Amino acid sequence: MVATATLERELEQRGFKRLMRWSRGVDAEMFRPRPEVDLGLPRPIFLYVGRVAVEKNIEAFLALDLPGSKVVVGAGPALASLKERHPDTHFLGSKEGEALAEVYSGSDVFVFPSRTDTFGIVLLEALASGLPVAAYPVTGPKDVLEDATEPVGVLDEDLRNACLKALELSPRAARDFALRFSWRECARQFLDNVLVAHDFGPVARRFRLLRRRRLASLV
Repeated sequence: MVATATLERELEQRGFKRLMRWSRGVDAEMFRPRPEVDLGLPRPIFLYVGRVAVEKNIEAFLALDLPGSKVVVGAGPALASLKERHPDTHFLGSKEGEALAEVYSGSDVFVFPSRTDTFGIVLLEALASGLPVAAYPVTGPKDVLEDATEPVGVLDEDLRNACLKALELSPRAARDFALRFSWRECARQFLDNVLVAHDFGPVARRFRLLRRRRLASLV
């Protein structure tokens, strides 16, 4: 089972057979639009969430000339130097759970400047919160957004252009797309794969029974 189309293609080229897609999941109940949240910052708010380290390429985001506010959530070895070089950015430190979900929902665009991530769970958290994505057209963002039937992000080598165009996208479309990655759907995808791989005898019957009795309770 593989998480992305890119990994699937790579493994196929290396001779792997019977590859099946098992994507990542997001807690769509916690990460959801919350219209009542106000971060008290000038809008629009461009948000980054993740480890604050050189390999995340955060500098490419913070150096952009953008209206409104830039917000960074997270900690890491590059935090002190970035704070010093970008005093106009709002660094909120590490946040988890409801506190993190509120920052997502109080922002307008999620900026993902990394060129090296293979997926990026934060992309799903942002989309589930109603935030369109701005990113480079590289592995990770491309894999997450490739099956969207309606634009939910802008991928562009000009990251500033991606950020500004993402402001025009529908928060509702972003949320609807993210629901395809809920934990319920993630669990359903896994069980479907197991049934296909073991479509015989007691193994298949066991998992069909599990689906009927238990899948509805998974979130």
